[in-house]
Formats: sequence, structure tokens, C-alpha cells
Amino acid sequence: MGQTDARVLTDKTALRDAATIIVLREDGGTRRVLMGQRGKSAAFMPSKFVFPGGAVDAVDATIPLASPSSEDCASRLAAETDTPAEAVIAAATRELWEETGLLLGAIDPRATALDAPRGWRGYLGTGHLPDGGALRFIFRAVTPPGRPRRFDARFLLARAEDLRNDPDDFSRAEDELSHLQWVPLEDARRFDMPFITEVVLAELTAILEGRAHPGVPFFDNSTEISRFRRL
Repeated sequence: MGQTDARVLTDKTALRDAATIIVLREDGGTRRVLMGQRGKSAAFMPSKFVFPGGAVDAVDATIPLASPSSEDCASRLAAETDTPAEAVIAAATRELWEETGLLLGAIDPRATALDAPRGWRGYLGTGHLPDGGALRFIFRAVTPPGRPRRFDARFLLARAEDLRNDPDDFSRAEDELSHLQWVPLEDARRFDMPFITEVVLAELTAILEGRAHPGVPFFDNSTEISRFRRL
């Protein structure tokens, strides 16, 4: 197969919906975000420092929320996609639990009554359901063509004070991310991270400083022509 043919096939890599969660911690006057390092053999962004997150699974759409997100958040999450906003919120919550062992959600009697699907048993066993009101949609980006994995990723912001367990206890984390740590926001760009993560950090800083423009930034690389707009 020639180089051109290989590139064409790679560029047709199917987009997958994804959810990424940025947990912000503020103590002692320092703002920190939770990050970890991907494995050096990972097919997608090897060795990079990233926020917890991953693909939206079909079962995520079956998990009820303990409380809904705001109308504004839900409508922007649902813009230009067939993926339910609730599924994205559930996926972000599940990924945080799997990759860090940190619990975000609200106690709800439905949690233990559900027939827990694979990937959700541990989380639902705590008696919690995802809390839509604890998450804010702040960024969306589509992976450019030519990458081995491509995602339509939504970045959601949570506050560390809404966590239901010790924010420094990563003992329940799976092994997808290493070197989990609370990184001072002003130092985060010193880490080896994807370009889009740097852009998201800049947007987060603008939000915290009251400089953000209205709407949610959307870096749309679904075709060879990159487009930017706000949802």
C-alpha cells in the first residue's frame, strides 16, 4: 500500500464521542487541576499529560442522573450532535471514577437498584448517580484527520469541593493514567501535554478571570478544513 493510500484510510478513522473532565481545586490561594500521564505505548497521545476522560460508551446513555444539568449546559452539549447530553455527563463521571478513583455524584436510591452495566458496577455500588448540576460544559474539540484515534471531545468542569471522597486518594484508580497529581494552574503548561489541552487551560484561565467570551469554544476538525466557532 502506498503512502497516499495509507493516509486516506487513516483519515477515514471513525469519530467517537468522548468526555473529558477538568477538576479544579482551590486551596491556600492556589488553583490546581487534576492531571495524569498516559502510557508511552498508548495509541492515542502517548506519554502526554492529560485530564481524565475517554470515549462515551453506549451504556452511559442508560444511566440516570441524580439531578439534571442546567438548561444552558444541556442545550450546548446537545448542539450539532445526536449524542444525549446525559450520556456525556455520565461518561465524564465514569471516566473520573475509573482513571482516578475520585467520586463525583449524589446519593440516589436508584443507584443500587439498577442492573449495573459493565463499567458502572463499582461506581453505582457506592450509592451515587452522576450529578448534572456539578458539571459545566466549557470546551469542545474534534481530533484532526490523520490521527490513529479521533474523538469528538467535550470538556466539562467540576469543582473539587463536590467530590465525595478524599481528593488525594487515588488508590482506587485503574492503571490508564500514571503520576496523578493536582497541578498548579500556573505551572501546568510546563508539562508535556497535547496542544488542545493547552488551549483548554487558556480557556479555563479566562473563565476564572472573567475574560471568557460568551458560548462554548468549538474547534471543529471533522474535515480537512479546521473551523472555530462558539456553541
